[in-house]
Amino acid sequence: MKEREINTVIKGIAAAPGIVIAKAYIYAKEKEEVSNEAITDIDEALNNLEVALEQSKKELKKIFSLAVDKLGEKRAAIFEAQMMILDDPILVSTLKKRIQNEMKMPEFVVDSEISKYTHLMSLADEAYMKERSHDIEDIKHRIIRNLKKKKWRSRIANDVIVVTTNLSPSDTVLFSRVNVKGYVTDFGGLTSHAAILARSLNIPAVVGLHNAMSKIHEDDELIIDGYKGVVVINPDEKHLKEYLKKIDKLHNYDEELNKLKDLPAETRDGRIIQLEANLDLTEELEYLVHNCAQGIGLVRTEQLFQQSEAFPDEEEQFLAYKEIADKVYPNYVTIRTFDIGGDKVLPVDLKEPNPFLGWRGIRLLLDSTDLFKTQIRAILRASSHKNVRLMIPMVTSLEEVRETHKLIDECKKELHKEGKQFDKHMQVGLMIEIPSAAAMAKEFAEESDFLSIGTNDLIQYTLAVDRGNEIVSKLYQEFHPAIVRFIHHVITEGKKVGKRVSLCGEMGADPFAVPLLVGLGLESLSASASILPHIKKVIRSISYDETKELGEKCLKLKTEKEINAEMHAFYNRKMQDQIKNLY
Repeated sequence: MKEREINTVIKGIAAAPGIVIAKAYIYAKEKEEVSNEAITDIDEALNNLEVALEQSKKELKKIFSLAVDKLGEKRAAIFEAQMMILDDPILVSTLKKRIQNEMKMPEFVVDSEISKYTHLMSLADEAYMKERSHDIEDIKHRIIRNLKKKKWRSRIANDVIVVTTNLSPSDTVLFSRVNVKGYVTDFGGLTSHAAILARSLNIPAVVGLHNAMSKIHEDDELIIDGYKGVVVINPDEKHLKEYLKKIDKLHNYDEELNKLKDLPAETRDGRIIQLEANLDLTEELEYLVHNCAQGIGLVRTEQLFQQSEAFPDEEEQFLAYKEIADKVYPNYVTIRTFDIGGDKVLPVDLKEPNPFLGWRGIRLLLDSTDLFKTQIRAILRASSHKNVRLMIPMVTSLEEVRETHKLIDECKKELHKEGKQFDKHMQVGLMIEIPSAAAMAKEFAEESDFLSIGTNDLIQYTLAVDRGNEIVSKLYQEFHPAIVRFIHHVITEGKKVGKRVSLCGEMGADPFAVPLLVGLGLESLSASASILPHIKKVIRSISYDETKELGEKCLKLKTEKEINAEMHAFYNRKMQDQIKNLY
């Protein structure tokens, strides 16, 4: 039995800001034992398999309903994938043939057959493949559990810190009805499922600890410090007093931020910055309204609809987009068309050797014109109040832009003939997240109404670093000189032709990065609604002239380390009476 840790401090990645003190809940999935005994009644075994598959489907549907009811679960794509696995005729046929030929227990055959795939996927270099192996492992254990006629139960308590190996999409549903205080995971990075979910819902999180599950016991008292990436196990009196004092300061700071809600995001020398919110989860609309975001800079439509078993039809999409547009009116909502492919669910069962460089984003949409036109029509119909923009993801060439405009024109003509209302002059913009698009920012701006810099993928593709791969995570540098220069180039070139340039990646949610972005000329950014008050506080504490000097200096620096040091020094000078005083 492992020895309890007392006042032990372990360090990971600060994934979601905040400090919380609560009891640990160890979330470890049970692994079902399987028997390789011979069977005598093949028909009974085949029937048991059919019943287990049907019961697994029912459970997944129940999880769906829980997710939709609580969150509109953004990571529900895995449930669609699991449903497809349960309905896969080739897999089901193979399982039945093996039971008949080998005369083995159904759970042994299920474990043996599905484990072939999970083993291959777990050996892959790409992080997204490793994640998918865990997801398929989930469905394997679900089928086996149902073969053994064990009931599915959710036993998580309220008001706990969830400690787990890795927070998968299916795991999050188990927490949807309880007041989870924080997340601690052994694996994952800033862009992992756990991190994005935690930031969206304003839940402190520390990820990538590697040794949390081996050091933390059930009901251990934990302190999560989501600012410094620290977890304290069974803190002593000194640590408790220190962090209770910090929590009190944070509460006072939050009250101070609350006073800024109705004030503009304006620098001390009068430069206005447009602050919009990213929308991933339905629940974020509440944060958005509460924090007075000036609209929505990014709606990730592929996540809004991932609770569906199939791609939503035009009417379903129209109603969803209209509801969002109505709630933020008269502010704008920017709806990005489906960004699927890569590590996101595809409309077909496609195996690509390098999916991040394969059939994804606008490439997939232009090859799936029925799917694309259905979404375009729905967005156009939702634009009748003239506060909707459409944004195209993963653009690499002007040909893609022109082909998209042709499809939009076709949809407009169709809707006009049908007598349906829409904004005839709806703005159409582009995501700048691939080096080719960034290099040709002026030409892309000339053929669009606005640009939005997606820093997550821009960093990944510019530096050739898979942002989900922990092995090379240190090379995923937000402030690499090439990234800083690309951002400045896009902003400058967009302005030359009078086009609005925004930024909607994780960089926009980093308070340390905000002064640099303002100094590079950015006038609009979009981030998680929960972080907007803090970003506004930073903007109101700086002057544009000073940030411009910071930007000019950083553009000349040659290493990420130098730029990071310059940014943090600037932030600490300007925000001495702010959050850093907690430390």
